[in-house]
Amino acid sequence: MHRDYINILAMFAMHFSPQVWAHAQVLVTGAILTRGQRTVTAVLRVMGLSEESHFVNYHRVLSRAVWSAHAVSRTLLALLLMTFAPTGTVVLGGGDTIERRRGDAIKAKGIYRDPVRSSQSHFVKASGLRWVTLMLLVPIPFAQRVWALPFLTVLAPSKRYYEQRGRAAKKLTDVMRQALLQVRRWLPTRKLVFVADSSYACLALLHRMVHLPEAITMVVRFRLDAALYEPAPVRRPGQRGRTRVKGNRLPTLAHMAATTATWTSLLIPSWYGQASRRIEVLSDTAVWYRSGMPVVPLRWVMIRDPLGKFKTQALLCTDLNATPLQIVVWFIQRWQLEVTLREVREHLGVETQRQWTDLAIARTTPALMGLYSLIVVLAHGLAKRGHLVARQTAWYAKPVPTFRDALAAVRQALWRQPTFHVSRSNRHIAKLPQAVFNRFAEALCYST
Repeated sequence: MHRDYINILAMFAMHFSPQVWAHAQVLVTGAILTRGQRTVTAVLRVMGLSEESHFVNYHRVLSRAVWSAHAVSRTLLALLLMTFAPTGTVVLGGGDTIERRRGDAIKAKGIYRDPVRSSQSHFVKASGLRWVTLMLLVPIPFAQRVWALPFLTVLAPSKRYYEQRGRAAKKLTDVMRQALLQVRRWLPTRKLVFVADSSYACLALLHRMVHLPEAITMVVRFRLDAALYEPAPVRRPGQRGRTRVKGNRLPTLAHMAATTATWTSLLIPSWYGQASRRIEVLSDTAVWYRSGMPVVPLRWVMIRDPLGKFKTQALLCTDLNATPLQIVVWFIQRWQLEVTLREVREHLGVETQRQWTDLAIARTTPALMGLYSLIVVLAHGLAKRGHLVARQTAWYAKPVPTFRDALAAVRQALWRQPTFHVSRSNRHIAKLPQAVFNRFAEALCYST
């Protein structure tokens, strides 16, 4: 583990000066070992640097040092692909999340609808920072399921932030568009599939991704009342006037769902973490158009539950040749984003950091999100050597390891380095019994 850890960290050394890199390694290791709040002082304590008189140098790694978070994100993505998806289609999940923060010094914060605590009948506001994140959706061998691994997280300041600076506010779809274009530049030859919720069912965003030299396939939730049309007819020789961009109007998906009697049955291999599930689908191709916006050809898929446990919903895909089964399988993986966002809050201390400078705020949360992916890579190496097992109790038999187990295994491997070595020459010092050591290790490695 020690050698693997050093080799993996060495991949990021080129983005820092030698002086900054020496402090950055301490922060990364300490952020893994720390329990509770992820502050710089907590990291220094767990690393045994409580008496470090030059502690400000560690704060400056985030607040003043010169290094590029985007360059680090590119290296992290390369590491993830090399480890889990060296070939084949790259499936990306994207979305936005609110980091609940208060304080007058946080300039980019805003007041938003809390997506976790709100419902259709209950509105809850939250003060904080809004982040747009991209995650790699890839099967993790030791977990035997798809996980969402963050690699690029970008701050999306509030509307008030832009107004105070006399600038037009940047929409979430604009931030996501820039992030996707960045990934396409990083991976010019790989096939990319992006899955997201209905917030990104935007004609301008879809049109931009479809018309790239190497298009990015978009799979997003679709509204049932969207204006769909037949493709535009071929222009006739000698025809006068402008070329048509759309054909005849088609019924809405809501109308087709209510009037169509014949649906196709599909067996989905894995349905939101459950066993295989049978659903019914309708699918066809169409053109989506709205006045003043570009035209986007798409394949739509309507999903209906034979058991009636969820409402009829629709998806769109910009790849007209994709099958309904493939589209549904791609979209189901998006739920892993919500799992990851909860785990980074619960286990990696997102929302507990206390930086106040603009640069430190813009770096700390993306660093903690990326730390999630780094821990999964390290745990993958431990699993291949049989050093990663699921935590078992008499009242709960866990079939496969979770991220909590992965984090504990990585912590335990780090703690087993020179920290707990005892002298063999002094007979008055007894070796720590293995059972006692395991109890200490469990208390240190598992977060509360």
